[in-house]
Amino acid sequence: MATKEKNVWILLVFILSGIVIGGLLGELASKVSWLWWLSYGQSFGLNTPITLDLSVIQITFGLMFKINIASIIGMVLAVFIYKKL
Repeated sequence: MATKEKNVWILLVFILSGIVIGGLLGELASKVSWLWWLSYGQSFGLNTPITLDLSVIQITFGLMFKINIASIIGMVLAVFIYKKL
């Protein structure tokens, strides 16, 4: 049972690293004329952060996702590599 939970965490790490590395490569590819399509994507989330002021403590919440074609490819490759291990 513990090995199955460990595998889920490893899979999540693989997927997140694929998304991050793919996103970085997509941003770098936007500067190359024939690789522009890798940087095509969408951003969604909170444009302005939400602030909760409790007089004693002030908490600010904000979250923005920026996903592009390269990050999707990175996520798919991460799952493929995980399945091969």
